[in-house]
Amino acid sequence: MKCPFCDELEDKVVDSRMAKEGEVIRRRRECLGCKRRYTTYERVEEILPVVVKKDGRRESFDRTKILAGLKKACEKRPISTATIEVVTDRIEKRIQEMGETEIESRIVGEELMKELHQLDQVAYVRFASVYREFKDIDQFMDELRTLAQQRRDR
Repeated sequence: MKCPFCDELEDKVVDSRMAKEGEVIRRRRECLGCKRRYTTYERVEEILPVVVKKDGRRESFDRTKILAGLKKACEKRPISTATIEVVTDRIEKRIQEMGETEIESRIVGEELMKELHQLDQVAYVRFASVYREFKDIDQFMDELRTLAQQRRDR
């Protein structure tokens, strides 16, 4: 493992423990070059589907894109990083459980929308405005009306 401070390749593991209900191993490492400590996380490499984009391009599933989208939508909202990580984990797990070798990007986006709808309505509207590519204020207002109606119906 390359040291994030000095790029040394040699280190020693100081401590290992399970995290995220045994799905991840957290390791504290000490660089043999600069003696600084850092943390790494190891998880089983899972076979995830290829994502088919709107224009037909295909790319590997990338968990960091989901995480980045959630962080952007939740920016300046009272939502912890830990909560965003848990939501990302749930989305990734649902996609993996579908068992598909290819999945449309639309499905990933809809999973994000479902989670944000439950989590925070402001974050949901932020994400929806970009994801659904509202063409004008009327489309945006329609989405807000639908959200307000759903809230009243609860």
